[in-house]
Amino acid sequence: MKAGRPRVLDYVAAVTVTTGGRALPLGGVALPNRRLVLRWLRRQALRLADAHGRSLPPPAPWLGARDVRPVAFHGSDAPEALRAWADDHGSQDHALSALESGLPALLTVVDPFVGLRVTLGAWPVDLWGWTAAASADHPSSRHLRTEGV
Repeated sequence: MKAGRPRVLDYVAAVTVTTGGRALPLGGVALPNRRLVLRWLRRQALRLADAHGRSLPPPAPWLGARDVRPVAFHGSDAPEALRAWADDHGSQDHALSALESGLPALLTVVDPFVGLRVTLGAWPVDLWGWTAAASADHPSSRHLRTEGV
């Protein structure tokens, strides 16, 4: 990256469930700033917690169909932990600080009755820096074509 050029980061968030040694994605997004990605994670935590024992709330109109798929929890520990994280300003500030520092923000809750683990995660992705570095290393990359897309 050239000196004096601002570093541009995008942020990615994902929610996964792990059970029986298999990780399955429930959904994810790429958003332009850390506040939006944290807002998405917080919403997903509340949606999953609020769906415990009832149907999920409707998707957010500003996200379209990008809300996560539901999870059937067998106990109340995981939903309570999701709700506690989403409602705790200190946890939200800590997650924002981690993202601002270029580190991931992660939360894993466990449903101990069945060994179900739900992980909410967000991390910065330096797409512009990667693109600039790739272009500098491979000048012909500007002429690549994609076929069949």
